[in-house]
Amino acid sequence: MANDNHNIDPMLTTSDVARLLNVHINTVRRWSNQGIIKTYRIGSRGDRRFRQEDVSTFLAEQHDNGEKLAEQHNNGGKEVREYGEAVPG
Repeated sequence: MANDNHNIDPMLTTSDVARLLNVHINTVRRWSNQGIIKTYRIGSRGDRRFRQEDVSTFLAEQHDNGEKLAEQHNNGGKEVREYGEAVPG
């Protein structure tokens, strides 16, 4: 087996990401299920793992989007229109 001298960055757990983003672990799971944050599934149980780079990209996108996702999170996952009106559904 060849040694390519590439460093593999450690993966973050769902709990790690929740702590970094200051959200509940179930919020991270929901965002993962919705494809909002990139997830890698590992092992026979399908445990979620996240790359630090993907979490950083997610944070940058949220900053660029005016924290729309945080508003959705505070609104129970419902889409938020302008002026803070929750979309029924």
